[in-house]
Amino acid sequence: MDGYLRRPGHGWIANGDADLADGGELWRMTAQEHKLIEAPITESIIGAFYTVHRTLGFGFLESIYSAAMEKELARRGHRVAREVLASVYYQGELIGHQLLDLLVDDRVVVENKASKLLTPSAEPQLYSYLRGTDLEVGLILHFGLEPKFYRVVHSRRNKHVRRS
Repeated sequence: MDGYLRRPGHGWIANGDADLADGGELWRMTAQEHKLIEAPITESIIGAFYTVHRTLGFGFLESIYSAAMEKELARRGHRVAREVLASVYYQGELIGHQLLDLLVDDRVVVENKASKLLTPSAEPQLYSYLRGTDLEVGLILHFGLEPKFYRVVHSRRNKHVRRS
């Protein structure tokens, strides 16, 4: 992965191109110039994703892929929680919860998708999970006909502080 493309309202989306946006300004950056947040964890998750897809192939329910990912990531030494309830706050008050498919090492959200085509709502969904938590990095793992992954980043420097 060489960089990101910012899609308005949806955070940093991995793209393979190296355009970055910050406050509306775009610039070019290579992977060597930009250290990926949580790189060792996300690289391991992506490796596990390809192992699971190669083993199971296409056609199972998301819950099957989640169970396989949980086992494969645990085998690789990660702490994995499935179907994690993440609290959402509005102006410092708890207003609800979101259900995360996987939380790896308490650092990376994983959203599994098991459809032939990835819907456009997948990226905003994961981005909302990041915005609603203190986590910065998430991966969409698309267990489609061909395996594809997308990295989404929500920078903490723009996050509003929650009041307790």
